[in-house]
Amino acid sequence: MLESFRYNDGCVVARSKEAKALGLKMGVPVHQIKDEICRYGIQVFSSNYTLYGDMSRRVMTTLEQLAPRVDVYSIDEAFLDLTGIERLLSIEDFGREIKNAVYHNVGLPVCVGIAPTRTLAKLANHAAKKYPATRGVVDLSDPDRQRRLMNLVSVEDVWGVGRKLSAKLKEMGIGTALQLADADPAALRKRFSVVLERTARELNGISCQPWEDVPSAKQQIMCSRSFGQPLQKLGDLEEAVTHFAALAAQKLRSGEQYAGMLMVFIRTNPFKTSAPQYSQSASVKLIKPSQDSRVIIRQALNLLRPMYREGFDYAKAGLLLGELVDAGNIQEDLFDAESGQPQDAERSERLMTVIDAINQKYRSTVFMAREAGPGSYVMRREHLSPAYTTDWVNLPWVK
Repeated sequence: MLESFRYNDGCVVARSKEAKALGLKMGVPVHQIKDEICRYGIQVFSSNYTLYGDMSRRVMTTLEQLAPRVDVYSIDEAFLDLTGIERLLSIEDFGREIKNAVYHNVGLPVCVGIAPTRTLAKLANHAAKKYPATRGVVDLSDPDRQRRLMNLVSVEDVWGVGRKLSAKLKEMGIGTALQLADADPAALRKRFSVVLERTARELNGISCQPWEDVPSAKQQIMCSRSFGQPLQKLGDLEEAVTHFAALAAQKLRSGEQYAGMLMVFIRTNPFKTSAPQYSQSASVKLIKPSQDSRVIIRQALNLLRPMYREGFDYAKAGLLLGELVDAGNIQEDLFDAESGQPQDAERSERLMTVIDAINQKYRSTVFMAREAGPGSYVMRREHLSPAYTTDWVNLPWVK
């Protein structure tokens, strides 16, 4: 078993309660904990973005059927507006209905935190996870209950605080969430930031974060991967960066956005200290925002080639698109109108629309020639769980 198991399949990015109890840390390369994996029989799973995305969609769809308004915060978190629910049943009972409905429809256990502000709701959710007696639901509507819980919670566990900021707060004698709530908001703003001031106010039941009925437009799009095996040749890096650029451009178009800037980076493996290290990045501002894969790929390769150096084992590359705008905010170039470029823009849009439609229907059968399809740059995922919900071949069989 030791010889057949592969340990170069990324880092620890999620842990079960049992794995946390064993002391396994986030971000640790898997090969560094191979002894613990074998000793305790730990199950290792590679990242499966297709499965995670589909399960997230199912959870959010369930929540949208239960609450008047839902603000999807991340792939595994959402805030629900419970206005008026108390007229029908108790808030805590409704929280249990949510928990049961998600488990019944999707098969995933969730925890529910209820409170008058988002920061307090996150705190309630923290308690729902930590204390088994709550059975996964905590209602912090009562101010006295809020203060009792805040007195038990370390300040570093407050949403948005973290370890670095909590260290500075503890130097001031603020070690718990309750002490942060009782601190002078003006002093917090002056010494730290308006963000921490708002956090303290939210701990006191004063909502400082606006409701997002419509998800805000993306500010950046990042596409990067660690390679399945190190790449040495420029040609292989070009294939990888082209692939990332094509994926990022497709995401742009799906959000009906255009990019005004792009950045490319490459680096070696920082964990392999015995090998020569190299890391570099470069960026460019586009003359006119674009969502055309050809334009983005051309600019990405123009950035990549000068930064490439021979003699290194490249472990990761990536591309970031920034200064994103929608079509209505693009400023036309005076010289475009004189040169007939608007017609070229229309042809570009039609071409990209056709490519996206084909790839959506037939699973990425059209790609740029320089991309050459996913090759050696695809990240290693030898412990990939099946895509149970999106692939007919992976459907579980019941005998």
